[in-house]
Amino acid sequence: MKPIEGILWDNDGVLVDTERLFYQSNRELFLPFGVELTELDFFNWYLADNCGAWHLLAHLGMSEERIAELRAGRNRRYSELLLGAAVEPIAGVAELLSELAPRLPMGVVTSSMGSHFELIHSRLDLLRHFRFVLTAEHYAHSKPSPEPYLLGLEQLGLAAGQCVVVEDSPRGLQAATAAGIRCIVLRNALTRHYDFPGAWRIADDMAGLHAELAALAGAER
Repeated sequence: MKPIEGILWDNDGVLVDTERLFYQSNRELFLPFGVELTELDFFNWYLADNCGAWHLLAHLGMSEERIAELRAGRNRRYSELLLGAAVEPIAGVAELLSELAPRLPMGVVTSSMGSHFELIHSRLDLLRHFRFVLTAEHYAHSKPSPEPYLLGLEQLGLAAGQCVVVEDSPRGLQAATAAGIRCIVLRNALTRHYDFPGAWRIADDMAGLHAELAALAGAER
């Protein structure tokens, strides 16, 4: 097997520990309507299906216009949480990026809004390791569509077989697989119960991810 020549990284849950803040912003939104959004609900609707829980409000008779207003409010609340929290990189990722960046071109491919992405990284020092960043505004169709990762391949100037994707969610894995790219899944607290069928490899911590990427990059030929 030839060594990989580029890496495409998801952001939330892979580079930075933000998934719980996004979960909190959604949970707070639904509570006034008597809906308890559990972590399993969040996983199923946001991380697996990418449909959100908006159907719950539709079942309560809310109009599309009102749901759009609530979604905008959720986005503002998420921004507030990001501003108020000490957002941290996933443990060990900064060291891994420092090791890989001189050897391989890398990019970030995220479904996050650009404004949220900027808030997350404004106090961090991770982006210097990447050639480019693609956020939700760059795509007509977000993950699990392959479009984000196909655009990432274009940015790298590489074929699918020359790259690997690092993801943490089923919808991200689906997007990478549909684009024909091998995907390593980094599990976290919200996804430890899931088997991630179709993943190239699964890592339960940063040490495991380091080993998988080192092997694919040619350290173990």
